[in-house]
Amino acid sequence: MTAQRETLPLHVAVLMGGPSAEREVSLVSGAACAAALGKLGHRVTEIDVTRDIAATLKVLTALDPHPDVVFNALHGRYGEDGCIQGMLEFLAIPYTHSGVLASALAMDKPTARRLFTAAGLTCAEGRTARRDDVIQGRVMDPPYVVKPLNQGSSVGVHIVLEGDGVQPLASDWPFGERVLVERYIPGREIQVAVMDDQALGAIEIRPKGQFYDYRAKYTEGQAEHLMPAPLSDAEYAEALEVARLAHATLGCQGVTRTDLRFDDTGDGPGHFYVLEVNTQPGMTPLSLVPEIAAHAGIGFGQLVAWMVEDASCPR
Repeated sequence: MTAQRETLPLHVAVLMGGPSAEREVSLVSGAACAAALGKLGHRVTEIDVTRDIAATLKVLTALDPHPDVVFNALHGRYGEDGCIQGMLEFLAIPYTHSGVLASALAMDKPTARRLFTAAGLTCAEGRTARRDDVIQGRVMDPPYVVKPLNQGSSVGVHIVLEGDGVQPLASDWPFGERVLVERYIPGREIQVAVMDDQALGAIEIRPKGQFYDYRAKYTEGQAEHLMPAPLSDAEYAEALEVARLAHATLGCQGVTRTDLRFDDTGDGPGHFYVLEVNTQPGMTPLSLVPEIAAHAGIGFGQLVAWMVEDASCPR
């Protein structure tokens, strides 16, 4: 895989921030990518995206010259679910990462689960449910996991174990009246980066807390990273292939990260479960894709440069 090619300096607009629950992480990712692009000689315009999309449109179209490429460093809703991608399609500005359809499919967890299952991949037993039914305990016996239907970075994710007295869907739950409930899968956190439709490598995450939650992902010292993941050769190859197939099933482009659960707690061989595909994985100092890429010999600057060179209007 060629991670970097000779290219003329471009005008790159880096979109970051946004109104989602992952705003602060996006600002860190965007700043890191903007700095790397500047070092490579590109002209960089940083844009903190707000809910005033009309103003964002005005900024993009008023720039002289117009941006050659948009580097989409937004995370979460509106930036990662096809909304911003559709705006950029309308403006005919090439952008990084996946297109409108793949972005929307990946962000909608129930839809992605159905597609993964149809492709022969394994997901945990699960279903969408009304929040009130989950509160009343009518959906699934513990242990199980409760997730918002369309958030990232483990925002709003709760694990409910036998005997827990804590109700995760309290009255201030901000993520809608329907949720995804999945059977809790014991075992190990394995994450795989895919770049240019090829799996780069797999990393194991061992969080200090109950699971790899938002705090563990973005707070130094809250999770141990094992790169490469300590799997057998056959297991490692299977993890890469599962992630590659998940990426392809949703029609993703550019760079993605697939989150897997590897249950090796029984007597037989372990089994991989697909949790989700992240179409715009983090690019912070603690993020996994840059770490996996570095192990594959692709530095951060090379990775960002490739994303810009790969940018398109994929739809």
